Amino acid sequence: MESPAENKRTAALALAVLGLLMVGALLVLVVFDGDDTPDEGSANPPATSAPANGGSGGGSTDDKPSDGTSGGAGAVKPIISPDEAAQAHKVMADYMAGLSTYAHTDDAASWAKPLLALTDGDSNLKQETTLPTGKAWDTCVAAKCASRGTATVLRDAMVADDLVRDGGRTVSSLVKVTAARSEDGRSTDTETNSWLVTVRDSGAGRWKVSAFSIYGLGNVGASDQAGE
Repeated sequence: MESPAENKRTAALALAVLGLLMVGALLVLVVFDGDDTPDEGSANPPATSAPANGGSGGGSTDDKPSDGTSGGAGAVKPIISPDEAAQAHKVMADYMAGLSTYAHTDDAASWAKPLLALTDGDSNLKQETTLPTGKAWDTCVAAKCASRGTATVLRDAMVADDLVRDGGRTVSSLVKVTAARSEDGRSTDTETNSWLVTVRDSGAGRWKVSAFSIYGLGNVGASDQAGE
């Protein structure tokens, strides 16, 4: 049978163990309550943080572009449409082929009239839109010469819209022109040249030739039959 002293020691030990358990429980509660508070704050940010992110220009949270970035390069209207480009190229080709198409029976005024209608009336073009003259024409008439021109637009060199000087829209393209010549019905030679031709929008979708110049000198006057 236990003595009263042993009973006291047992009781004191039990109380000590119970006290330690209570202290440990309090420490656990304090630690976990402190950790939960920051997590709740990060998971639910203040209401003012949403407008701040939206105002940074980075777009909305659903990955859709914001109003400020909706108009990119795709929203820029092209200077000319594909149909307009085709019309501009046709005017270039018709004019350049016409310059190399003539016969010894042609009258200078009547021959030039339809070609000048394809130009914007520039004085330099009026001087260039002519039949051979002088001795060259006399030789052509004596030999009953003829020339048939064909023109092909190879590529566009520049498409512009002059907003500063209000010059309007222009297209400059590289055009290959071939002239097949004959004398008294017999083929004589074929000459191929490359030209830089510019047309200008004269309004209502009408394109007019405003300038042309020789492009390079490597093949000027080269005879296709000679293999050059």
